[in-house]
Amino acid sequence: MKVIFLGTAASKPTKDRGLSSIAIQYKSDVVLFDCGENAQRQMISLIKPSKISSIFLTHFHGDHILGIPGLLMTMSLNERKDPLSIYGPEKTVYFIKNLLRGGYFGISFDVHIKELKDKDVVDFEDFYIQAFETKHGIPSLGYIFKEKDRRGSFIENKAKELGIKGKMFSELERKGEIIINGKKIKLEDVTGPKKIGRSIVYTGDTLPLDIPFRGCDLLIHDGTFLTDEDRNGTFHSTVKEACEAALRIEAKKLVLTHISQRYTSDEIQKEALKYFENAIVAEDFTVIEL
Repeated sequence: MKVIFLGTAASKPTKDRGLSSIAIQYKSDVVLFDCGENAQRQMISLIKPSKISSIFLTHFHGDHILGIPGLLMTMSLNERKDPLSIYGPEKTVYFIKNLLRGGYFGISFDVHIKELKDKDVVDFEDFYIQAFETKHGIPSLGYIFKEKDRRGSFIENKAKELGIKGKMFSELERKGEIIINGKKIKLEDVTGPKKIGRSIVYTGDTLPLDIPFRGCDLLIHDGTFLTDEDRNGTFHSTVKEACEAALRIEAKKLVLTHISQRYTSDEIQKEALKYFENAIVAEDFTVIEL
């Protein structure tokens, strides 16, 4: 599993930072979170647009969505046939349809658009994505990317003792239990501890909030400002508030993104390490492997 930061700037691009977009590559699948202007150029040599199955949008400020028309046009030019799903908060259907009416894009594949609300879950084969409401002054969502838990490995000696062999293993895995010599054997009787799936939480742009997940492997949090004075009433978090969120939910690692152009990365990093020792500042093209 890879997390690829395509754009990490707040509101407008700088010479070093593009606008908000993050890709999670899981096996052969790519899920895109937000798609700021120029996101597709940032993908070159890192991600194949044809591998993107879904786009999850946190909200409809331009710095998070204006890369969508160009990306979809490129997909069409590359003769994409597979459908693309776009998810987002209230009014997603309205905004995306209008966005794609703004020119002759010639989209050659189906685009499925769905609106989500707090606690909604989108289920994939090996993982799911759950939405949660955030605080950004307009309809906005954060997302939990959770790899599904997997069963533990078979304990061979124990299985043999109970008479399990050959095709019985697949039957037990499929049914959850089998009968041998009149005795019921459950899957958990002959497997080790469950393997807990990896998890990533992405807040998008938000004021501090109670994130509905604990113990994530990676928290990607709005870290726009250093001080409340700089925030000046906008709906964003300070670096300290992002670190406090990481501590509250017992995140293993914190990545700060959506960085205001008024600060250097070193300033943000220095502030973060005052409060959370396993914090880093995302740069464009930062790649984190889990």
